[in-house]
Amino acid sequence: MNMIRSYDELVQLTTFDERFAYLKLDGLVGEETFGFDRWLNQVFYKTPEWRKARRDVIIRDCGYDLGCETHPINGQMLIVHHMNPIKIEDIKERSDLLLNPRYLITTIDTTHKAIHYGDSSYPDRTKIIERLPNDTCPWR
Repeated sequence: MNMIRSYDELVQLTTFDERFAYLKLDGLVGEETFGFDRWLNQVFYKTPEWRKARRDVIIRDCGYDLGCETHPINGQMLIVHHMNPIKIEDIKERSDLLLNPRYLITTIDTTHKAIHYGDSSYPDRTKIIERLPNDTCPWR
């Protein structure tokens, strides 16, 4: 059964955990868009139509990971995620799944990777990591 995920259904789920469970793919990605055809994605993500759709989704989601007010995106790498894995045909034909905000959601890189490759043990974002001077310097 091919389940089409949508923003309309996602926002009915009130917690971040419920939304994550709804979106997680357990390692499934749009296989056709990888390998030699990966360049199609990269060209698409530079188009004005994608940039506009991306901007509109970021504004709609108000800077929250998966649109949850309990998970603000503060200086982290922001990604607009396709809720449904896209295929080569989607890119070539500009299918509705590609640009329609109904099938897109704002997230951060960590959550995005967990949706695609992780499981229910995604990183706990409630823990605050204290940063110290030179803590990223490999020789200190």
